[in-house]
Amino acid sequence: MASYALLNQALADRLGLHPTDLQCLNLLTLEPGPVTTGRIAELTGLTTGSATRLVDRLERAGYVVRARDAGDRRLVLVAPVPERVAEVARVWERVGSGWFALFDDLDDRELALFVEHMRRTTEYGAEQAARLRAGEPMPVGAGGREAVAGQAE
Repeated sequence: MASYALLNQALADRLGLHPTDLQCLNLLTLEPGPVTTGRIAELTGLTTGSATRLVDRLERAGYVVRARDAGDRRLVLVAPVPERVAEVARVWERVGSGWFALFDDLDDRELALFVEHMRRTTEYGAEQAARLRAGEPMPVGAGGREAVAGQAE
């Protein structure tokens, strides 16, 4: 996990971005179209104020544009700039081109196990993040008592 954070930081540094901004840009490319800053806050787990500052940085760097929604002029939509996204993709291709080779020696059963593990850990992580944000009690820890999100044990 830490090695991925370091890779993300190095990639963000290369592109002149903050790591959170790079992750947000990636999330924006997965959306079917332009989104509101509120949606960006939902996607990233940031407050709306932090999401606005994130969009400000991405806009200044030329990675996103803001435009009024044609259907509801009160809404401002944020969209990635395709040429800048392509630049990110080119850098990622140079860095990540060997990624798939890491799995070349695995058979179909091993790959299926790996994919299932990643699916389950991603799902579990999303569930726990939602619980933490909601302030719900966390599972019983090593100390034998329930921890409440946001409170020190």
